[in-house]
Amino acid sequence: MRFSRTTLETSLRITCQLLWVVGLVVALGGLYLLLNFSESRPFFSHYYIVLPGVVALSTAALLLVSGVIGCMAATRTSVFLQGVFVYLLVVVMCLESTASALAYYHSDKVDSELSALRDVFYNYSGSSQDPLSRAVDSTQKELQCCGVQDYRDWLNTPWFNRSKGVKFPQSCCNSSFSSCNGNSKAPWELYAQGCRVKLEEAVAFVLSLITWSLLPLVVVEVVGFTTMAQMMMNNQLLLDYTILEKQSSCITTG
Repeated sequence: MRFSRTTLETSLRITCQLLWVVGLVVALGGLYLLLNFSESRPFFSHYYIVLPGVVALSTAALLLVSGVIGCMAATRTSVFLQGVFVYLLVVVMCLESTASALAYYHSDKVDSELSALRDVFYNYSGSSQDPLSRAVDSTQKELQCCGVQDYRDWLNTPWFNRSKGVKFPQSCCNSSFSSCNGNSKAPWELYAQGCRVKLEEAVAFVLSLITWSLLPLVVVEVVGFTTMAQMMMNNQLLLDYTILEKQSSCITTG
């Protein structure tokens, strides 16, 4: 089936815009994973879990470049731009497949990666100068959680003993209670859920986002490949027609 040049150009522009949208989603997933890891680094056993995020950000950057090259190729009859666009799509597909595979692999290891969580909470000092304590407070405030499994985990910590058993960390306070000061006699003012489940859910969500973003990317790339193939075929037919026309003119003149 043959399509007009205008139809192919419009299709390619739409494809490039979709590439940018998919790239934005992939970038947000990778960026969130890296930011979440940087804040919660003491809780994780290895750095490997950030690899999907790094590859996802690289993919997003190439998707942006691919979209720009594709838009340029849509308005210019350039074999070079068309070739670069197709090449970038192949590279993007390889990178996103790698990111999805890594995310899927690590999604089953989130629980084991958080093996250091309990030790970090146990060694909580409450000092703003202590990076481990800052990580605990930041996590409890941001994820609205308290303790590892729940607030009762604090009962067996040196921090709770130093407070003479009357106080939980201020970061455990539920924001719904403005008068909360961490008093152990008012546990209903604390966040009910533990941080382990919250962290697992947050990381698992981002990893699944990176994993499943491969599907829309495949669909968009198939459309891009098909459109570009049609444009290159049309260009070749036009080139053959021009050469034949020149040859016919030479024969007539001769």
